[in-house]
Amino acid sequence: MKKDILTLLDLTREDFLHLFQRASELKKKHKNGVVQHSLAGKSLGLIFEKPSTRTRLSFETAMIQLGGSPIFISAKDTQIVRNEPVRDTARVLSRYVDAVAIRTFSQDLLKGFADFSDIPVINALTDLYHPCQVLSDLMTIIECRGDYQNQKIAWVGDGNNVAHSWINAASVIGLDLRLACPEGYEPKREILDQAAAEGCGKIMVTNDPREAVCDADVIYTDVWASMGQEREQTIRVEVFGPFQVNESLVKRASSDAIVMHCLPAHRGEEISEKVLEGPQSVVWEQAENKMHMHKAILEALIIERKKEK
Repeated sequence: MKKDILTLLDLTREDFLHLFQRASELKKKHKNGVVQHSLAGKSLGLIFEKPSTRTRLSFETAMIQLGGSPIFISAKDTQIVRNEPVRDTARVLSRYVDAVAIRTFSQDLLKGFADFSDIPVINALTDLYHPCQVLSDLMTIIECRGDYQNQKIAWVGDGNNVAHSWINAASVIGLDLRLACPEGYEPKREILDQAAAEGCGKIMVTNDPREAVCDADVIYTDVWASMGQEREQTIRVEVFGPFQVNESLVKRASSDAIVMHCLPAHRGEEISEKVLEGPQSVVWEQAENKMHMHKAILEALIIERKKEK
């Protein structure tokens, strides 16, 4: 039976641990020049409706380094834009490629594709979730802090798709997660309620960034206006001003806290230049780890499906 990653709720705790371990192994092998061709002869379709730098290149490079072939398809070049039903596209691509990663606006479109697909479907970002980003972020936390457990993780900024995936992760593997968002910009209530029902992890939402980062081990931020919200940029800059991750805010965290940002960063808005380029920033390692985590994800989904056939 094929497995999808539409949200992190599609994974078990054991899945998380396997991906962390395998991504770390693949990173070490890459650094040591050990070639891995575990996906030789396999292909990955990449359907992107939203622009991308890191997610696209990390998936493409991951597939190439594992011996497979990525095939990038801009959504505007597909028949979907001419009203071909998503279910038809899904059934055809299932006969062409071994997995597909989709970057789009609608979570419902992604789910509709997965419902009619015979191959694994990976969420490469929707307006609601960004699961692969958080998997690679957790890998980075493990590298930098030794473990993800007993870490106080502070999210500062918009309650957006990445924040939603952090909430999902907290409910599966048990995280101490504090989210500081301006009033009216908190994560969706239904996602928080679902996590609370799981009873795993500790999740706090506050409108005070100082409260969230107090003694934190990890400080995480993201852009104030995500793709599709550009018209809100002016008002968001005003509303989110007190939520900038700057030297003053970082000083409230643990002295050895790490600072994370999924990029692209707007220096002087959600994060200051000094913090982004400072000694506590791990954003470049974080960005690299997307590639290694994507390798682990592709192996897990494609190879395990092959074994079951």
